[in-house]
Amino acid sequence: MTAMEATNEGPRIDMARPRNGVLAIRLAGTWRAKDRLPDGAVVAEQLNAGPRVERLTYDSSSLTGWDSGFLTFLQKVESKAAAAGIAVERSGLPAGVQRLLKLAEAVPERKGARRTAKSDPVLAQVGKQTQGAMKQSGAMIEFIGETTSGLGRAATARAKFRRSDLLLLMQECGAQALPIVSLISVLVGLILAFVGSVQLRQFGAQIFVADLVGIAMAREMGALMTAIIMAGRTGAAFAAQLGTMEVNEEIDALKTFGFPPIDFLVTPRMIALIAMMPILTLYADFLGIVGGAIVGVTMLDIPLAQYVNETQAHLSVADFAIGLVKSVIFGVLIAFSGCMQGMRCGRSASAVGAAATSAVVMAIVFIVVADGIFAVLTDRLGL
Repeated sequence: MTAMEATNEGPRIDMARPRNGVLAIRLAGTWRAKDRLPDGAVVAEQLNAGPRVERLTYDSSSLTGWDSGFLTFLQKVESKAAAAGIAVERSGLPAGVQRLLKLAEAVPERKGARRTAKSDPVLAQVGKQTQGAMKQSGAMIEFIGETTSGLGRAATARAKFRRSDLLLLMQECGAQALPIVSLISVLVGLILAFVGSVQLRQFGAQIFVADLVGIAMAREMGALMTAIIMAGRTGAAFAAQLGTMEVNEEIDALKTFGFPPIDFLVTPRMIALIAMMPILTLYADFLGIVGGAIVGVTMLDIPLAQYVNETQAHLSVADFAIGLVKSVIFGVLIAFSGCMQGMRCGRSASAVGAAATSAVVMAIVFIVVADGIFAVLTDRLGL
């Protein structure tokens, strides 16, 4: 006699050794899917061991309850019996179980409905990734063309969007971003001054901390840090806003009423961010220099007037111009990434989150690549 028991009141199965080619399975207890049910392999082992089994019978007189888990177990047992060419007699099962088993057999499983683990060959995976990249590149080029046309129409006063929306977006991109830009810019200036002072102090050249902080903020860090802040703040917001409108079919409604979504939604966002980025960059430059001055005056004992004079002597209009040109390009890249991911968003809540994440990642990658290109160009041009 073999037996498997989960709990005292849980599912139990007893199987006697086959007699005259008949294997009797005694089912007892309560069979529920949430409990740990016996596996069909237990019966398969008994079928394969000992004398030849020609027929399988059930005894459910001690069965106290069952649900869909019991039916699943019986189907597994009968599939193994059918594979071994063993007949199954269901008369010992409850009438309801017999009817449900017949119903399951009457509706065959649809081909392809069962999920199977499938691993494509390496070359097939490379091909799919290449096709996906080409498709993404095509969509990006198409969106660049649409946004360029939209900006052209805006330049000739032919774009259809509300001026009040543009002013509101400029407020969101500009004034509402001042607190976080202020905090990060001051901290960046403090860090640059502190790191520079550690090295310059060894040579008694602490005064050149003013040059280091001023030039680094004006040419590089002001525009770069502001762009990264705006990518995480405004770029993600653009993607989430437009993605939510796509989910709610608001963009489809605009198309139905004859409003070009690019003009009405994308163009004002791009104009707002392009206009606000240079202003925020100048603001970040100033606060970064103030942060450096705090370190220079408090830690290096440099008189404030001397620090200011040193900064003015080595900063030129060209340094600020390079940072401002960068800020405009960064603004275009941030707005493009956020709007593109939002307009290409799927029709689910999870797609909105994915679009916001992709917008931030894409914008930061574009910003870093563009900054590297600027570094090479300015070096080649001697700026």
